[in-house]
Amino acid sequence: MFKKVILADDLVSINLGMLTVLDTLKVGQVQTVQYCDDAFLRIKRAFQDQDPFDLLITDLSFKKDHRDQNYPSGESLIEALHAEYPELPIIVYSIEDRIQRVRKLLTQNGVNAYVCKGRRGLIELKEAIQAVYEQELYVSPQVAPALSKKTDLEIDDFDILVLKHLSLGLSQDQISQQLKNDGVSPNSLSTIEKRLNKLRIQFKANNAIHLVAIVKDLGLI
Repeated sequence: MFKKVILADDLVSINLGMLTVLDTLKVGQVQTVQYCDDAFLRIKRAFQDQDPFDLLITDLSFKKDHRDQNYPSGESLIEALHAEYPELPIIVYSIEDRIQRVRKLLTQNGVNAYVCKGRRGLIELKEAIQAVYEQELYVSPQVAPALSKKTDLEIDDFDILVLKHLSLGLSQDQISQQLKNDGVSPNSLSTIEKRLNKLRIQFKANNAIHLVAIVKDLGLI
């Protein structure tokens, strides 16, 4: 079993629950932090001291307070750690259950397990820790579709870029001009119009505002 684990969650009650699970698994050394920056610094220091952590368990959402953070969310922490310490196993323990977001964390950010908080959360967390220790991937049943092949609701990077500009209140003309300014191609007005029409049909959106709301709910932007 893992010997050295770090937990990142800003709720003390959640940390206590995770500590109980780790205790039943006989994990010898466990550290807890309430800020993602603290997690990154401790992990970095441990690697430098040649005494690395075996596992990180982190939430995704951290409440903002007076302290400025380089990594304000679990997702930003995961991205940084995956880039610098790709060998570090990571388990997400979060209330977030949007399939697209879960899939991104699993396929692009190197997350080894995704556990949904809830009535069975701690039971599934224990199962996830055991699975990851055995080098297996684990996801909670309610987000299992994240492991399936791409669906018709998935969109490419260009779609996401256009939708991000749309969510900022830019008109189609303004989006076209912004893409030209940024050197992004294609960037013609007709391309923007066709792409947004396709997306409205694909997501069964009534209008641009409805489309933005849908893709935000899916965690695409």
